[in-house]
Amino acid sequence: MPRQFPAALLVALAVAVPARAQETAKDLPKPAALVSDRVRDVPALAPGDAASLKPGTVLFSDRREAASTNPESGLIAFDAWCKSRPQEAAALSPWPGYTEPEYTQTVNGVAKQRHEALKVYVAEGRFVVAKPPSAIDLSAFANLDFLARMDPVIRHKRLEPAEATPTKDPAAAFAKRPDRPWCGAGGVCIESRYDLEGKLPLGVKLANKLELGSSKRIAEFVSFQSELRVLPPAEAAGLAALTKIDTPVAGGLEQTIFWVNQILRFGKFLAVMQPAPDDPNRTVVTTYMALAIKADVLERKQEYARVPVLKNLLPVQVLMGNSSFNTGTSISAGVPTYARNRIVAFADALAKR
Repeated sequence: MPRQFPAALLVALAVAVPARAQETAKDLPKPAALVSDRVRDVPALAPGDAASLKPGTVLFSDRREAASTNPESGLIAFDAWCKSRPQEAAALSPWPGYTEPEYTQTVNGVAKQRHEALKVYVAEGRFVVAKPPSAIDLSAFANLDFLARMDPVIRHKRLEPAEATPTKDPAAAFAKRPDRPWCGAGGVCIESRYDLEGKLPLGVKLANKLELGSSKRIAEFVSFQSELRVLPPAEAAGLAALTKIDTPVAGGLEQTIFWVNQILRFGKFLAVMQPAPDDPNRTVVTTYMALAIKADVLERKQEYARVPVLKNLLPVQVLMGNSSFNTGTSISAGVPTYARNRIVAFADALAKR
């Protein structure tokens, strides 16, 4: 028998969330970041881009189709990613040879082995800086101050490597690097927190009020731990095969998110510096952002479908920026807008320094 909700609750839902929360994704206006004149959307990056790019222009690609035809467009199953784009998967996974998590989960006193399927969002960006690679000091960007400037609404603090969750919590051992400790190779460990913005906290409160189950309760913030480091030259050198630009790699910077409190399993931001093929006094920067989303999060539909006003809160719609609950220019705007703005912010930082 369908669950009956108190009339007062249904009225509160209808009043609390504006009517446009029920709009379809195709009717929603594009966020400002998606119509920037500085960003040029392309189907994919090409080696010839480097010669024609002018400083200040950012090429962006995330292989998405129209949101109205498929709200999950832009996501690829982790296994399919590894098979179809092996170089990209190797560079953007938390470590080479990474596989989907396997761990033991205890529910009602019963231990069960669990395999966690992932779907991956990948964005690429490319821009040119009007100075040679030798004039760019990547170490100036591998610190908390720089991260704070990249996205001021995300708060960061230094994390001691021994306090990293995969290191100290046996239940999170699947997220430990097999070759070295996190932040044990010259990188800095960081703990970050982002409080959801706009209508999303209200949507979360309403969804939790529907008693979706204690194990499915949603937090009103995203907390994550990451390693930020300049890549050693030997490690960076192999990335030319990924960018497909025929000049030596001059340097690389990466931030690897290895622990997240909900929704995501890992993330990575990677920037690769190379001399421009046509002008060694210019630097071509190719950037990547990968975010791995727990597949079971995307499958949560039935709970929300029971209340019409929450139909627009489907996780996949919110994550891909196709919901009227999306807002701002950070994570609450959806991962495509977040990725785009992160790449543009990095381009501005390199150009100004």
